[in-house]
Amino acid sequence: MVTSGTPAAPAAPDLGPAPLDARLANVLGGRTATAIEKAFGYRTVGEFLEHAPRRYAERGALTALDSLAIGEPVTIVAEVVDVRERTMRARRGSILEAKIGDGKGLLTLTFFNQGWRTKDLVPGARGIFSGKVSDYRGARQLAHPDYELFDPDDPRATADPGSDEAIRWSRQPIPIYPATASLTSWQIAKSIGIVLDTLPDLPDPVPASARSRLDLVPFRRALELLHRPEKVADFKRAQDALRYREAFVLQTALVQRRIAARRTAATSRVAAPGGILERFDATLPFTLTDDQRAVGADIDQDLARTWPMHRLIQGEVGSGKTLVAIRAMLTVAESGGQSALIAPTEVLAAQHLRSIVKFLGPDLAAELRPVILTGSQSTDERRRALLAAVSGSSRLVVGTHALLGDRVDFAELGLV
Repeated sequence: MVTSGTPAAPAAPDLGPAPLDARLANVLGGRTATAIEKAFGYRTVGEFLEHAPRRYAERGALTALDSLAIGEPVTIVAEVVDVRERTMRARRGSILEAKIGDGKGLLTLTFFNQGWRTKDLVPGARGIFSGKVSDYRGARQLAHPDYELFDPDDPRATADPGSDEAIRWSRQPIPIYPATASLTSWQIAKSIGIVLDTLPDLPDPVPASARSRLDLVPFRRALELLHRPEKVADFKRAQDALRYREAFVLQTALVQRRIAARRTAATSRVAAPGGILERFDATLPFTLTDDQRAVGADIDQDLARTWPMHRLIQGEVGSGKTLVAIRAMLTVAESGGQSALIAPTEVLAAQHLRSIVKFLGPDLAAELRPVILTGSQSTDERRRALLAAVSGSSRLVVGTHALLGDRVDFAELGLV
């Protein structure tokens, strides 16, 4: 199938408010901001707030430890089951081994000469643990992992397990962020929290009427629910709102580009009865498919207008996209215009040229004089191709990105 549509814009306009453009160093301090920039490249508040959690865990929901892959960096929620410290035999010092579990599997945390950790790594303590999974004598372990235990003094953690408050606390989603060895998930979460605490209300590019109709939370609220949800439904609502905002901004940019394009003058190109396009169609040994006809009609309509066409043609291999392109180029050629077909490689450019010459046949090929321009051509070949383009004697120019060079000129370029 061949289909056509408006092409995606390479970049949406900057509709972000000024607070999102603030430098992270001004909010978090130079040391933390430098660590974040080194890890992820973020420099502004807006960039950092787009660092969305890759998943969410619950305080009361343990991670399946038996599914962890050896060699993978992980961030997990688990409970301390057993803690033991023993003296090393081969050298001075001790090894602290804490086993954490999910009720089914076990994982060992290993620390060297850090016996003081027995004060907080006590059986029954729950928290988030982060490190790289390794294998030691057939058992999974995390050597010198980072961790953050849930506060045992939090009244919600010590409340009656069946109380509403305790249930809400145990089910509160914990954002698990993409992290690095030097920047853990909870360190990111703390920095995100500081940024959110200083963030004022933000203008939302999505109109209030649209948000109301679609039941979407405002932009500032969506950021809050994404990073600090109270329940599962919160971050899902945030994701819905932020996805719609992204699509809305992109579509707004496309509309703006379309309006701007209509203010730009372009030559109307119409295929004449008995002209080049009609002669070409008459020589085809097959009938155009319904999709090719429909897409061709869309292109003909666009080329006939007095403003530039912006159109994306997509289709599977062998669906006839090249033929659709040739027919568009012939429509432009009828009024004396030229077309440039740019391919990503020299091999593909040469393949396109052969296909075009074959489709045109000897008579039309001699009339339209298709040529090729690439970066590896000899000086004489390149000079001849450049002369054919600038003089207008060639109305179909095929090439690589060499066509975008400063020295490449056309007599009347009508279609790219």
